[in-house]
Amino acid sequence: MSNLNSKMGQTLKAEGILNQIHPDTKLGDLRKIAKDIGKDHELAMELWSSGNFLPRQLAILIMDSKRVSQSLVDELEKDMQTHPIDERNQLIDWLMANQLMKDKKTIALVESWENAASALQRRVFWYHQGRLRWMGKIPLDNAGELLTKIEAGIVNEKPEVQWAMNFTAGWIGIYEKQHRDRCIALGEKTGLYKGDKVSKGCTPDYLPEFIAIESRKQNMG
Repeated sequence: MSNLNSKMGQTLKAEGILNQIHPDTKLGDLRKIAKDIGKDHELAMELWSSGNFLPRQLAILIMDSKRVSQSLVDELEKDMQTHPIDERNQLIDWLMANQLMKDKKTIALVESWENAASALQRRVFWYHQGRLRWMGKIPLDNAGELLTKIEAGIVNEKPEVQWAMNFTAGWIGIYEKQHRDRCIALGEKTGLYKGDKVSKGCTPDYLPEFIAIESRKQNMG
């Protein structure tokens, strides 16, 4: 097959997949489609180029993690800026969970983003630190250092980064009891998320409440 025919076939394939995605398509449906496709980085880039939220979520699922580089993340993140903030945060978190955590090379990238110019990349750095604890992979040697940085920076950070810093402080407070009072005091001082309404079954993000509720759930009281 010539390169032209190959590209045409790929485009037709992308069009066929895009026709399967509708506004009411669920994440489970996207995962099924992704499973049928398998890893296909070129197709992922075509789906991403649609500019639409759900096709971009599918694109992330079928990317080749070996081909995810700093330059690609920068390009993807630039494209994410066209989305509303909730979609933007979902896309970067989805990229983190489904690609950036799959390879040592990309994990190293994430761990280099603490002071990145990009707010979304800083969000991923902090979300990763909290997620390590949430998933039981607790690097006990850096909690105090992280808390010092959170205390110094959280108030002036962008909302999308604040949430991830708060998330990390919350899980430090749950799993590392020697820091619990400090994490609770941080929440009381900043007042972040205090009084926010949450959906039934969800835990408030306000640190004193978050730590108390999740500690009971995890039997870490």
